[in-house]
Amino acid sequence: MMEMPEIPEGCNVVGVGIDQIEVQRVQESMDRHGSHFLDKIFTGKEQEYCGDKANAGPHYAARFAAKEAVSKALGTGFGKEFGWLDAEILNGETGEPKMLFSPKARELLSQKGASRALVSLTHLESVASSIVLLVK
Repeated sequence: MMEMPEIPEGCNVVGVGIDQIEVQRVQESMDRHGSHFLDKIFTGKEQEYCGDKANAGPHYAARFAAKEAVSKALGTGFGKEFGWLDAEILNGETGEPKMLFSPKARELLSQKGASRALVSLTHLESVASSIVLLVK
């Protein structure tokens, strides 16, 4: 398991996570498992946003990477404490990505000493990445 870097005292950042995934891996899961995969990993609003894109794969992959990144920032990974649907990546008024949390995940965020998450997404045709900073 990867050790998290030390975060200096007094810093507003209390957690950081990053993830990168091949778009083809997500696309293959979508093709193979269809709505079962999508419903397990993505909220209805995420599916609506990505489904409206001409090429939905990179958009789904970027959100997949963001969910992985926040699980790393929280220090939980995926399991009983934090699940795929406990974080939702939507877009703000000017198109910026924003991360919303389920009540269970908000409690984890609070336990970590954070009040919100900053998220950045990027994707090419073949690779998607995300970084998440938990801040207080």
